[in-house]
Amino acid sequence: MVSLRRPPVPALRGLVECLWSQDAPPLSASPGNPTAVREHVLPTGATHIALRIGGAPLLLFDDAADVRGHCLGHAVVGGARTSYHLRDVSQPAASVGAMLKPGAARVLLGVPEGALAGHHTPLDMLLPAADVDALLERLHARDGAADRLALFERWLVGRACGRPPALHPALVRSMRSQAPHDMPVAEQVSASGLSHRHYIALFREAIGLAPREWLALQRFSQVLMLAAEPARGWADIAADCGFADQAHLANSFRAI
Repeated sequence: MVSLRRPPVPALRGLVECLWSQDAPPLSASPGNPTAVREHVLPTGATHIALRIGGAPLLLFDDAADVRGHCLGHAVVGGARTSYHLRDVSQPAASVGAMLKPGAARVLLGVPEGALAGHHTPLDMLLPAADVDALLERLHARDGAADRLALFERWLVGRACGRPPALHPALVRSMRSQAPHDMPVAEQVSASGLSHRHYIALFREAIGLAPREWLALQRFSQVLMLAAEPARGWADIAADCGFADQAHLANSFRAI
């Protein structure tokens, strides 16, 4: 199975964090075990666009007790969220997608992140259905993950029209922080020169989450990155990522 993940071309650098594409993975279902075909998808704090090329449409579940799920079609926008969701992986298909930067949804899809947060939206509810169908047909005609990724990237460039997201300068400073947990929400608000209510409203519209929720997910992402290093202990990871102690990290991990 070919799986690709890379930064976008320069024309999309202000709008897209990364792009990905993969061929259909092998079946992983265990006969008689329905929970074996569900995947926990962790939150990133960002809005995602995902398209399945062929195969069954995307099927999501509310929780482990949900046996029916929700069928969302082959092209979906996943809004920013604070906890995992479950998706069906019993019928693998090739796919392609993008993780967007704050403010990009308004440019690429015509709606702010705040309107998409916390749920999944079929792409044809945001864009003309004929355009979405045409994109899926073109992707289906391509052979291989790399070709599909290049086509999807060109489609995004066409929608971008050279426009970067129009973020308030205060939000730009927050996004550029290399260690988000080092800048608490109170400091962000103070540095912005805005009222607390105004800053929170701008943040929610551009990102889809409250600042505190977004910061928690930035810490969580850093935890996952450091946890991949075998020499790292959990107590050290907790300290390096701005948690009060290892118990604080454990509680946050369970919540997400």
